[in-house]
Amino acid sequence: MEALLLQVLNGLDKGGAYALIALGLTLVFGTLGVVNFAHGALFMLGAFVAVSVQNVLTISKKVKDESITFFDAYKETPYLEIWWGDFGSLIIDFSVPIAILVAIPVMLLIGLAMERGLVRHFYKREHADQILVTFGLAIVLQEIVKANFGANPIPISAPDAVAGSVDIGSMFGLTGVVYPWWRILYLCFSLAVIAGVFAFLHMTTFGMVVRAGMHDRETVGLLGIDIQRRFTIVFGLAAVVAGLAGVMYTPILPPDYHMGMDFLVLSFVVVVVGGMGSLPGAVAAGFLLGILQSFFSMNEVKQYLPGIDQIIIYLVAVIILLVRPRGLMGKD
Repeated sequence: MEALLLQVLNGLDKGGAYALIALGLTLVFGTLGVVNFAHGALFMLGAFVAVSVQNVLTISKKVKDESITFFDAYKETPYLEIWWGDFGSLIIDFSVPIAILVAIPVMLLIGLAMERGLVRHFYKREHADQILVTFGLAIVLQEIVKANFGANPIPISAPDAVAGSVDIGSMFGLTGVVYPWWRILYLCFSLAVIAGVFAFLHMTTFGMVVRAGMHDRETVGLLGIDIQRRFTIVFGLAAVVAGLAGVMYTPILPPDYHMGMDFLVLSFVVVVVGGMGSLPGAVAAGFLLGILQSFFSMNEVKQYLPGIDQIIIYLVAVIILLVRPRGLMGKD
């Protein structure tokens, strides 16, 4: 039971990442009809917003080390610690939560610029053209990040207050089941963002107009509503969701320049399994496939089926699409 609980938790936090990226992909496809292969790059850019914030907060200068008296020794000390002491150290420690606040306007601007500068010119083109141009954009963004931050992963730590683990098994009457605090926070954060997006689309006038435009764009336009402007904002919202997912994932997986591509392929599988254009389907498929991948990565399973954890998502996708070609929640 302890092992099963751990695998469920691993699957849920991994599924949270898949669901957030797939949610943004589905928003863009459902509103604009665009297959955005640059969406994984937005996840990566969000992660490197966190890296940039950490770099800015830790700008330092050499200060004499008073603990060494035999000779003059200097150590790199961040300016924030020099200016504000322990409070400055606390700010540095909370670089990831601060990066969340920074990422919202930054990713919104990146999303709006991407839609206005490139994507809107391909609305009426074939999906193959959309895939080629957005995939090319993803490679360009990837190489820009590589040139500026290097090719090696950059470790980022969670705040000390949530850097440890919690005995979560005690809640279920089990012993020895400890789980990292940050992964639990990531799962809660994912659920909160997903709930926020659905609340925005279903409980606001703006969101209801967007959903109406997804079903019948021409009729909404005839009512005098600038649906294109709203769709542009939705593209920016999708970029924010992907960016926030990337920021929060940095303490779990050190950012590197190709992490966007790694998650992009899996997230497209999630979108297809859930049903193209179905927001609930994207979320459900994200968590489902995350849990399946977690269970099939257990050593007890891999000793009988070596490598099954690498292909299980694609195998399940093939089975589901054979049985239900439009996905779990796709419209017939």
